[in-house]
Amino acid sequence: MLTPETISAQIQEVLEQLQPYFLMHGGHITFQRFDPADGTVYVKLTGSCDGCPSSGYTLSLLVEAELKKEVPQVLRVVAEGLREEEE
Repeated sequence: MLTPETISAQIQEVLEQLQPYFLMHGGHITFQRFDPADGTVYVKLTGSCDGCPSSGYTLSLLVEAELKKEVPQVLRVVAEGLREEEE
C-alpha cells in the first residue's frame, strides 16, 4: 500500500510534466495537497490561468484525466480559488 507521501510525490511528478502546457499559456499550476480520504487533489492556478474561462476545462480534460491515468488513487482534482461555475 502506498503512503500519502508517495502518492503526493507521484502527483507532483505528473504536474511537473504538465507544467510546460501552463507556462506556454502564461500560467502555472502548483500542487497544494492530496486528501487520501476521498482521493481529491488540490491545486492552485496562477498567472494567466487564474480566472481564465477555460481553466475549468483544462483542469478536467487535461490535469484530472492525466492524474487519474497515472495515479489511480486520484479520483478528482479541485483548483483552490476556482469558482464552481468555472470548474
